[in-house]
Amino acid sequence: MTYQTDASDPRFSGLPGRPGKIIAVHLSYASRAEQRGRRPADPSYFFKPASSVAASGSTVERPAGTELLAFEGEIALVIGAEARRVSLADAWSRVGWVTAADDFGLYDLRANDKGSNVRSKGGDGFTPIGPALIDARTIDPGDLRLRTWVNGDLVQHDSTAGLIFPLAQFVADLSQHFTLEPGDVILTGTPAGSSVVEPGDVVEVEVDVPGGPTTGRLVTTVVAGEGGFDAAVGSLPAVDDTQRAEAWGSREAAGLSATPESDRDPARESSALSPELREKLARTPVAGLSQQLRKRGLNNVTIDGVRALTPGTKIVGTAKTLRFVPNREDLFASHGGGYNAQKRAFDAVGEGEVIVIEARGEAGSGTLGDILAIRAHARGAAGIVTDGGVRDVEAVASVGIPVFSNGAHPAVLGRRHVPWDHDVTIGCGGTTVQPGDVIVGDADGVIVIPPALAEEVADAALAQEEEDAWIADQVAAGHPVDGLFPMNDEWRARYAAARETSAAVSGERAPSTTQPSQGTAAVDSEDAS
Repeated sequence: MTYQTDASDPRFSGLPGRPGKIIAVHLSYASRAEQRGRRPADPSYFFKPASSVAASGSTVERPAGTELLAFEGEIALVIGAEARRVSLADAWSRVGWVTAADDFGLYDLRANDKGSNVRSKGGDGFTPIGPALIDARTIDPGDLRLRTWVNGDLVQHDSTAGLIFPLAQFVADLSQHFTLEPGDVILTGTPAGSSVVEPGDVVEVEVDVPGGPTTGRLVTTVVAGEGGFDAAVGSLPAVDDTQRAEAWGSREAAGLSATPESDRDPARESSALSPELREKLARTPVAGLSQQLRKRGLNNVTIDGVRALTPGTKIVGTAKTLRFVPNREDLFASHGGGYNAQKRAFDAVGEGEVIVIEARGEAGSGTLGDILAIRAHARGAAGIVTDGGVRDVEAVASVGIPVFSNGAHPAVLGRRHVPWDHDVTIGCGGTTVQPGDVIVGDADGVIVIPPALAEEVADAALAQEEEDAWIADQVAAGHPVDGLFPMNDEWRARYAAARETSAAVSGERAPSTTQPSQGTAAVDSEDAS
């Protein structure tokens, strides 16, 4: 194929001319999907303006007042022949050339764009392309290699063998929806290794066939911009630790602690579960915890109406809360799309946390599906509890993360809910849940424990379990339950003696078995009924 570069505009010197369309793929490499904790079933896309194109040797500005400019080395496809509703088998024949690209993005504007990436990825110079074109007819698209360097250090190294979707699929898929015209560009996604760059950094991207043709290195230098943004005409840049972790590639690379900073407040810090306490709670039945909380005057602490998707599931962790409000069309338009509260909560959940969702007991739509379950699982969440429905229930159950819900429903979130806020006090299944509360669930249901009481009630419940097991043995031996369950003074003395004997045999000191108060006995009697 022959081409004529646009000599009148040096920005397009690495292309046949000014592209009519630039279409970028969101998530396409398995390595990036693993890093993000979500693997798409199908490709998804966004547009970038032609004015964002730059040539090799150019600079890219990080605007004043921002911090998270990230590079993404990518393989760019340049359409050589018109494509409209082409088959997968015929799609590669419509690609004229392959070259290197760098899909820069400013995470400081990502939340404001709500998924469109118009401002976060559309800036001038945010799409360097070049320097040379590889004739697509001369290569096998499965043989391409992609490498990126920052200041001479290799930071991305992958190949088209690591793609979730073959390159030709992007052409075939997009051609179902609109005509791809000669000169259009498809940016085919980035592998793991994308991260933040700062003024003075030099980013180089190269696409080649090892031992064969190469694009050469596409070179871009990051510079500090002088101009900022005017709040009078539009939203301002804003970042949080979720965006920092996404931009840098991980919380560790961003210099953040393993626990999201948005969760670091005194209540949450004091509620962190030690491994020892977590293990105790994992051994303790919810029924036993409920009994101990009732003895301490806490009756309204169960999340009612929820059951485990997988029988036999146990859940233990601290609450990360998410609130949905009833659907109202204008509010869903403003809060339901883009990087909404639901997505932010699942992106920010920490290891050992349980996402607890307030859905008002409304089971008429899903409150999560398999993609969000995968995301929570990848981040090490201990589980998910929702008093609403779950979509794709079999796929969610197969993810391997404990999920308790109000049932299955095929409808999407927007049928009944608007994702409104997270990390706030919520109501779920008829009880109040605060961020950092201890959540424990099993076949009997889910219970909420104030953090300050967790150790105390776990110890008491385990002791009660041991006592109940001894009582069960006596009943099995033929003793009547009267006076035994709950124990009167005579039976309690026998129990204490049995414990002393057991302790003497094992060489351990038996725990105290002092007689409970009349109030405690009354509660035990009620529990026995």
